[in-house]
Amino acid sequence: MKKVMIYFALMFLALNGAAATEPAGGDVNAYYYAAYLDPSEAESRLKSAGFEIIGHYAATEKSETLIITNSALQTAAGKPGRGFGAILRILVDGEHQRIAVTNPVYFGKAFLQKDYDPVLAEQLTKSLANALGTMSVSEDTFAFDKLEGYHFMIGMPYYEDVYELAEDDTAALLSKLDAYNGGKNIVFKLSMGEGKTLVGFALSDDTKAFVETIGRQNAEILPYTILVEEGKATALAAKYYIAISYPMLTMGEFMRIVNTPGAIEKELSTPFK
Repeated sequence: MKKVMIYFALMFLALNGAAATEPAGGDVNAYYYAAYLDPSEAESRLKSAGFEIIGHYAATEKSETLIITNSALQTAAGKPGRGFGAILRILVDGEHQRIAVTNPVYFGKAFLQKDYDPVLAEQLTKSLANALGTMSVSEDTFAFDKLEGYHFMIGMPYYEDVYELAEDDTAALLSKLDAYNGGKNIVFKLSMGEGKTLVGFALSDDTKAFVETIGRQNAEILPYTILVEEGKATALAAKYYIAISYPMLTMGEFMRIVNTPGAIEKELSTPFK
């Protein structure tokens, strides 16, 4: 009953244009939904709202993800280890005939941690609503004040427990990514200055199929990202990233993709060997 009340409170805020940074009941939705748009129309509207589209990715046959950013997001993600928070993701979902948007409050708190800026999150949410129209909220929710220290369960990784993929000169690490498979795995490269670059990396068809198993509705989880900074290449641990992107995931559902985290880590590491 409590979840139902929270859901409708969030729905009321969304439909009335509010951008609460700590929604009623302490829970925050992971995604917003807007009316379906053709990918080119969605891209045009987002650009008009001040966003830069830096990548396109098809995680499923009926969906396309637009990876977006702006200067404010990049500034907020400028501190060491915060580069994963430099982007937002828009899923043009042909299967469910809607647009799905990563909530700047939810993923901002999760990925920027103590550096989360509620004012920026509110500004981003308003810009997204201006671009995409009225947004409703997803049923995927989690307690706002627990996002910074999120982990799926005891023994599972936290945000800071990243995959340490390789160490080398930053330019050399980026060169290896460019050279691997003729650069075909690179979806986007976002340079944020001072030797920091966020790279979107396409997983193999077999590995990315986990979204078909646990929910195509959140397919914007892909492409996976690799952060290259200070002579290191890192990525969010899959047991963390998948779980926080699917907050309604049960242990039984997680067990259906039990081999996926290992496969992801292996694929992300391979270009640097």
